[in-house]
Amino acid sequence: MRQVVILINLKTYREGLGQNAHRIARAAEEVASESGALIGICPQLVDLHPLARHFEIPVYAQHVDGVPPGAATGHVTADALKLAGAKGSLINHSERRLTLAEIEASVRVCEQNGLTSVVCTNNVMTSAGAAALSPSFVAIEPPELIGSGISVAKADPGIIRNSVEAIRKVNTGVKILTGAGIQSGDCVRIAIELGTDGVLLASSVVKADDPGAVLRDLVSQL
Repeated sequence: MRQVVILINLKTYREGLGQNAHRIARAAEEVASESGALIGICPQLVDLHPLARHFEIPVYAQHVDGVPPGAATGHVTADALKLAGAKGSLINHSERRLTLAEIEASVRVCEQNGLTSVVCTNNVMTSAGAAALSPSFVAIEPPELIGSGISVAKADPGIIRNSVEAIRKVNTGVKILTGAGIQSGDCVRIAIELGTDGVLLASSVVKADDPGAVLRDLVSQL
């Protein structure tokens, strides 16, 4: 039985910054231990090293640039992320879109540094294209549902089903996440039944008064 992945993107919410990020990471670590799910966290860059140092759950960056170390002021290199303790990075999130060449370069630098690459996509065609680059994960997120409170697993299961089929035709080795509006154990169950390996979510955990309670609900039907 495959391990279900739950990846929490803290974005730039104040509720996910500094000590708030530590509170969410602590809850994620507890629920991961209880449930056996693989729960990871994607903090802002300034919190990445402290979280990686203090917690056992995998910590991912929100972005990585496909550039080598050197004269690239302001860029985020894979070398720096690895040194800070990151296990991987999101790539091409809907709020940080990249060109196809940039996505490929980011996937390659992750690969070269032993980091997990999570390429975000917005439809069936881009999901298949991302799979051809052989990242670790393709994460399907219809942008119109991100942060909407409307779960893609319920509102548009067809895009998950069709994306999974398209990805598998291109690359049987890549793992698949789905996101946008994921907020309950029911959403996670549906996502798994549709052929994905887990979910990518943000506000339902980050903005919760009790992140642990939300995370326990997310894993309740596994």
